[in-house]
Amino acid sequence: MNASNAHADRHAELKRTLNFHNHRYYVLDDPVITDPEYDALMRELRTIEEQRPNLITPDSPSQRVGAEPLSAFESVQHPRPMLSLANAFSKEDMLAWRTRVSGLLEEARYDMVCELKFDGLAVALTYEDGLLVRGATRGDGLRGEDVTQNLRTIHSIPLTVPSDSPSRFEVRGEVYMTLSGFRELNRQREEAGEPLYVNPRNTAAGTVRQLDPRIAAKRPLDIFIYGLGYAEGPVPDTHWEMLEYFKSLGFRISPHSELVHDVEEVESYFKRWEDQLASLDYAADGVVVKVNEIPLQEQLGFVGREPRWAIAYKFPAEQATTKLLNIDINVGRTGSLNPFAVLEPVVVGGATVKQASLHNEDDIHRRDIRVGDTVIVQRAGEVIPQVLGPVASLRTGKERIYYIPDECPRCGSKVVRPEGEAMHRCPNPNCPARYYEALKHFVSRGAMDIEGVGESLCETLLRERLVKDPADLYYLKEEENKRKLLNLDRMAEKSVANILASIEASRTQPLPRVLIALGIPHVGGETADILTQNYDNIEALKNAKEEDLVEINDIGPIIAKSVAEFFKNETNLDIIKKLKKAEVDPQSGQTTTSGPGPWVGMNFVVTGKLDNYSRDQAHALIKELGGSAVSSVSKKTNYLLAGADAGSKLAKAQTLNIPIIDETAFTALVEEARSATPALPGENGP
Repeated sequence: MNASNAHADRHAELKRTLNFHNHRYYVLDDPVITDPEYDALMRELRTIEEQRPNLITPDSPSQRVGAEPLSAFESVQHPRPMLSLANAFSKEDMLAWRTRVSGLLEEARYDMVCELKFDGLAVALTYEDGLLVRGATRGDGLRGEDVTQNLRTIHSIPLTVPSDSPSRFEVRGEVYMTLSGFRELNRQREEAGEPLYVNPRNTAAGTVRQLDPRIAAKRPLDIFIYGLGYAEGPVPDTHWEMLEYFKSLGFRISPHSELVHDVEEVESYFKRWEDQLASLDYAADGVVVKVNEIPLQEQLGFVGREPRWAIAYKFPAEQATTKLLNIDINVGRTGSLNPFAVLEPVVVGGATVKQASLHNEDDIHRRDIRVGDTVIVQRAGEVIPQVLGPVASLRTGKERIYYIPDECPRCGSKVVRPEGEAMHRCPNPNCPARYYEALKHFVSRGAMDIEGVGESLCETLLRERLVKDPADLYYLKEEENKRKLLNLDRMAEKSVANILASIEASRTQPLPRVLIALGIPHVGGETADILTQNYDNIEALKNAKEEDLVEINDIGPIIAKSVAEFFKNETNLDIIKKLKKAEVDPQSGQTTTSGPGPWVGMNFVVTGKLDNYSRDQAHALIKELGGSAVSSVSKKTNYLLAGADAGSKLAKAQTLNIPIIDETAFTALVEEARSATPALPGENGP
């Protein structure tokens, strides 16, 4: 067997293996290998694809990471309309629906299926000859948007289905964001000084409709498949069997669906899940009840844009009213003054709520929320309780309009509000609250991920003056500091050793994580990735000018100013100096390639529609030859490979005098570079 065939066979085997393990992990929640084992298989697959770009196919697990940004979504005509559901709000409503259906069918005996009504974004997935070819949003029910690139990043959506499935079919489901993932995403945004998202449903919908699939790839999205759009081939003739059929094809279905026989069983299912909603890691706002037999569904048909054979039985809204006793302030690590509501305790959605989020002073005034108001508090899908607004009719005249204090409540410094920002800030870099929040953020999972150093220990380390700033963590291993650690309450030799080992391990975190950990205002995960595509290390970024930063795609003037000012601050520079001395000085992972090559140190941007290469194939060739395929045009870009409809990147490259090449010139460069590149093992050589 020659080397080319060996690569192809191994590539096919790795695809099958990784797709199997993806299904076990993301659909069945039952992995059979460890994460490191999975990562090793994925690395092997990527290595083969870098060496053999012609092997890259749409169903490869490597293609879930997100492609280049789109300029717009194409409109999609649904072969069969995606309809909305009529609502029921009581058992009486359900009985009335059942009576109508029975009258239309002229029979009283038929089964129904109860499913949770997921609070997400409805999508349709089309498969042809076993491959996922299109994913579309519901849109207006008749036409949606082609969001295939974003949906491919969701691991629980199979890229392929078994060969014995219908030659062409469409399934429908609900994309949602997990509540735990939503919490973590908002935590990261809060620490980056970015506005918080309101609820998981809107965030999931917004993510699916992002023009940049790489953003979707980083978000905690999942899907439940709940229905068939159409199929060219035999399928089950009951909905209950259809759900099992979906499962056999590799789709993720809800484990909580139930076959029922009458409205009493529907009511029992409804009540049970109304009580158990808090146990779910996703938002649900009711129960969908469907006639089970598909021939009966077809007989019932539709009225307007609603099927007669299904109805949504909605849960009561999780809202309550209570007194707003006060508005207090948390001071964040960037100095932001974050107002929150102090409430008279009230039970909302099964939980006692004493505090609720308020975004900023402008938002409080816009909603006319005053201290002393009776307010509406909501937990309907939102992870953090929110104050929706006041009940103005209950005002007594004693309520007070709220203003952010003029002085920081922790250090007394005069509060400022930077131009163009919604947040007020404490400008004092030595504010005790900022020290604590900065340290807590630095060790957090989304930053340096230092296990064993939680909020309580952060507070203790600052109080006992073992650390003043995050960089001091890397000097706790010194003998005098170790002795002080051992003298702390509930600290034994083993726990100290574990903490120091975790701190030591964090020194290898990649550059984007270190940038996040530093707490640069407005720099979260996505922005950190963009910065590391353009700057190889902290030193290079530190020396970047504001006018250079603002030229990078997706880095606006606010972020550029924030980054530049962060690196002018002497306190921040001291921390960076101490980190470097402690060997926390990572280089950009963006320059990682498959090995040395003639294009090492060269940055390529690929844009527009290419005739002879897919975008991924062009990127793989660039990496094979040692170069870096980056997403944004900057002064560090060596070549722009431009196809048809190149757009804004072409215009920017022309402005910066970046060399612009077409496919013919790119192919010539590749051939020239390959002539200087040693053959791969087994390829024209030993």
